[in-house]
Amino acid sequence: MTETQKDRPWLIRTYAGHSTASASNALYRSNLERGQTGLSVAFDLPTQTGYDSDHVLARGEVGKVGVPVSHLGDMRALFDQIPLEQMNTSMTINATAPWLLALYIAVAEEQGADIAKLQGTVQNDLIKEYLSRGTYICPPAPSLRMIADVAEYCYTNVPKWNPMNVCSYHLQEAGATPEQELAFALATATAVLDALRPRVAEEDFPKLVGRISFFVNAGIRFVTEMCKMRAFVDLWDEICAERYGVEDPKYRRFRYGVQVNSLGLTEQQPENNVYRILIEMLAVTLSKKARARAVQLPAWNEALGLPRPWDQQWSMRMQQILAYETDLLEFDDLFDGNPAVDAKVEMLKEGARAELANLDEMGGAISAIEYMKGRLVDSNSDRLGRIEAGETVVVGVNKWQNGEPSPLMSEDGGFLVVDPATEADQIDRLNAWRADRDEDAVRKALADLRQAAADGQNVMPASIAAAKAGVTTGEWAEQMRAVHGEYRGPTGVGKGQSNRTEGLDELRAAVDAVSDRLGRRLKFLVGKPGLDGHSNGAEQIAVRARDCGMDIAYEGIRLTPAEIVEAARNDEAHVVGLSILSGSHIPLVEDLMNRMRDAGLGHIPVIVGGIIPEEDSKRLKAMGVARVYTPKDFELNTIMTDIVTLVDPAPVAAE
Repeated sequence: MTETQKDRPWLIRTYAGHSTASASNALYRSNLERGQTGLSVAFDLPTQTGYDSDHVLARGEVGKVGVPVSHLGDMRALFDQIPLEQMNTSMTINATAPWLLALYIAVAEEQGADIAKLQGTVQNDLIKEYLSRGTYICPPAPSLRMIADVAEYCYTNVPKWNPMNVCSYHLQEAGATPEQELAFALATATAVLDALRPRVAEEDFPKLVGRISFFVNAGIRFVTEMCKMRAFVDLWDEICAERYGVEDPKYRRFRYGVQVNSLGLTEQQPENNVYRILIEMLAVTLSKKARARAVQLPAWNEALGLPRPWDQQWSMRMQQILAYETDLLEFDDLFDGNPAVDAKVEMLKEGARAELANLDEMGGAISAIEYMKGRLVDSNSDRLGRIEAGETVVVGVNKWQNGEPSPLMSEDGGFLVVDPATEADQIDRLNAWRADRDEDAVRKALADLRQAAADGQNVMPASIAAAKAGVTTGEWAEQMRAVHGEYRGPTGVGKGQSNRTEGLDELRAAVDAVSDRLGRRLKFLVGKPGLDGHSNGAEQIAVRARDCGMDIAYEGIRLTPAEIVEAARNDEAHVVGLSILSGSHIPLVEDLMNRMRDAGLGHIPVIVGGIIPEEDSKRLKAMGVARVYTPKDFELNTIMTDIVTLVDPAPVAAE
């Protein structure tokens, strides 16, 4: 095959955004100059969950895991000097997807762009938010309606835009098996298409089906993951043809982007993550039949904190070397006709079909959210149990732990630290924006938006008008909450008992003994303060503590420190455990510890888990935190022993 016959490489992206819109804009422009071919925008948690930067729940979260976008001015600064008509932009946004797309369209129009030529994607997948990521706002039914609003609007006005990115990425991060990832993602896609079908003419529906894209995960078992992608291709073609009668093959094409697995990145020996990321990328690039259309890779140090620009550049260079230096793109599919691959693909398809049939019997994905959440928690518990028991080897974690210190770890700790002053600066800009806008225009735009939502109209036109009038992210979301209500998803932490019993007998005896001395069952309150929706760690701690015989209180995500303190008082908790993975641990824990002391609960031990640098760990302990756990602390039974010891210092037999 000659050079001119090579396949075009996939879109090369890095998932990026932090601190402020202007700082993120500088990063985007720098990455594009270095060879990146598309943008992938990370928004901060207040933006994702529909709060302005000065809301009480936004405290400590502004600019931490992405860029804050509170209004049109922020979106304008984010894409300054980036011609949107020529760009392919992916926005990882879900509950506020209609709003962020409205802001994007408004900026494009300011640039003089023809919005019919805009290319990109909004993730816009609320079902996986209920299951794994936690940035939902409204209940499932109205959320599904807003997903359909975006799809219908884009089909008519922005035809090259992908209005939904069915996201199985976070399903795998929450512990999904390959079969569960296939089934739960495809069930989500069919739920959306079923809702869209009545909105368009029958002859136009196949084109709308063709605009649905997927965002997937690829783990370290790269042969299985490659087979999973081939199974995705076959199953999607099957669903499009048989369920929806789509005849044209181009509308049945499985189109997906990917970020490879972050769940398997390790805090211990973090340099090993470079190899993991490279191997995982092979799963979504080697098979031409199932090759990703866009790839973004995590950085080697994401288990430690926020990657620096250099770290992101290194991951981008991986993609460029594979795409441009190797001969991968010169060949047809390398795996067609391979009997081992064909057998594995068929096995995965069979398992996924069985799970899809089960979900259909329940009424589809919307009706089966609690079931799916429970399955993910159970699968993740099994995965962690295998690592604890040494059945699954993780190099540097449960085998070959000894090694040389990493020379990549520099004086700054090896990751980017967002300046705490960023939050105050963002709030100042937000207040200036509010002071400078036309309040009459804002009130009218909000009234029109609320009326559109209440009447069941498509909210996109009213959202674009609100964006141009100067409405803020929090004000937009407030109208959706007022009309549709706010939702609290299932935790997946049931009352049953897991199948794994290794090492639990002694722990159960210890919990029983200390409970007898306390005069009641040891009460452990698990809380997630702030806006961090990554609940996997909190769920697994709650499940293991429950299996040890503790009385567990866990109400899920998105609580204020005041609410957690009130729960500790009402539940008469013996221990409070906090899980925070967004980097906001210092301000949130400081607030909670002060409130605990003010409420007369300063004697109750508080433990904290998350992605917490060593220096921050020392600060937390100086505040009075009893124990700090990070991803390296994978042995849950050791944590359980610590909890028992904190309540009753009498000797406890460890595993």
